[in-house]
Amino acid sequence: MTDATPRLLPWSSPDGKPCFVLGDGTGFVSRMADDIEEAQLLLADGLVEDARRLLAGRNWTSGELQLLTVELTESLTEVRRVARSRGARLRAASRADRPT
Repeated sequence: MTDATPRLLPWSSPDGKPCFVLGDGTGFVSRMADDIEEAQLLLADGLVEDARRLLAGRNWTSGELQLLTVELTESLTEVRRVARSRGARLRAASRADRPT
């Protein structure tokens, strides 16, 4: 049986459109998405630490700040997608738990 709510995947199509999967969350694509989301969140954690270290030093160059901004923007985009995907699944699970 498949879940009626499509899951937003942590990647886009080659033309930049969002990708989705239908299923119960145990299939190959869902497991791959789980692994990629976890890696994205871990990378974001590391990037936040790098940003804190760079900014605490107070001797950065404009190039370092530009690179940091690009990397933080990319990471925030990925983390927002993870949050939206997980939020949608939580809402769907909450609706499924309600008595009819």
